Amino acid sequence: MTLASVIIPTFNRADKVVRAISSVLDQTFTDFEIIVVDDGSTDATKKAIAPFRDRISYIVNSSNLGVSAARNKGIVFSRAPLIAFLDSDDYWLHDKLMAQVDFFEHNPKAVACQTEEIWIRNGVRVNPGKRHIKLSGDIFEPSLKLCLVSPSAVMLKRSLLETVGLFDEGLPVCEDYDLWLRIACRYPFYLIKQQCIVKQGGDPDQLSGRYKGMDRFRIKSLIKLIKSGLLKEAQLKAAIKELSVKCRIYGNGCLKRGREQEGKDYLRIPEKFKKVDCS
Repeated sequence: MTLASVIIPTFNRADKVVRAISSVLDQTFTDFEIIVVDDGSTDATKKAIAPFRDRISYIVNSSNLGVSAARNKGIVFSRAPLIAFLDSDDYWLHDKLMAQVDFFEHNPKAVACQTEEIWIRNGVRVNPGKRHIKLSGDIFEPSLKLCLVSPSAVMLKRSLLETVGLFDEGLPVCEDYDLWLRIACRYPFYLIKQQCIVKQGGDPDQLSGRYKGMDRFRIKSLIKLIKSGLLKEAQLKAAIKELSVKCRIYGNGCLKRGREQEGKDYLRIPEKFKKVDCS
């Protein structure tokens, strides 16, 4: 059986997906399968990856369904007990898979890990700010504020996804924030302190650039999590507190931009959870 499945979702990135695929094929660890899910590309993606067709599985969506649906389709199609994701604008350094497979071999009870990364913004290498520093172990509460896990840096056990579920296809962005919280509230998320990926940023084709006011999707995710019954008392209190912060910031932002009704609606959301039983 293949040990690791690598899932690469892509949409109109013919010039970048080749680099992503090549970075997987250049890994020192070789017992893997590559699944590229083309989410309805209208550019030259199909032609660009043609030279790799004998070494990858290529799935094409007839229309653009979103990154969650693309990753989920790859997960369902995959066969291996370990699953890794690679966004098509990022790429891996040679020992990424080896580092994570070795980690799981030495830590059999672990179910989720990620590596450190190198950040490139607008073609220039930058250092992440203190609030973006990755943690290891119980990362639930710090992850409420912002996403501290990078999809391209992750490796998960298939059994974990069978327990917590897949990416939420109702979220066009922040779908990773949503899944990592569902994992982190129940399991440690370990960090391998080795820079194994190059994470690109600042490009106009990225989802973060297309969606403004992304906190509204994090708010949706937090509400779902608070209602799920999964959280322990301290986790529930922390989630409600962070929900209140995000609703206040987003709601006041709406008011400043003249979206009065939307702003009032978001400012009222925390009132619904004041009486939630946290015991």
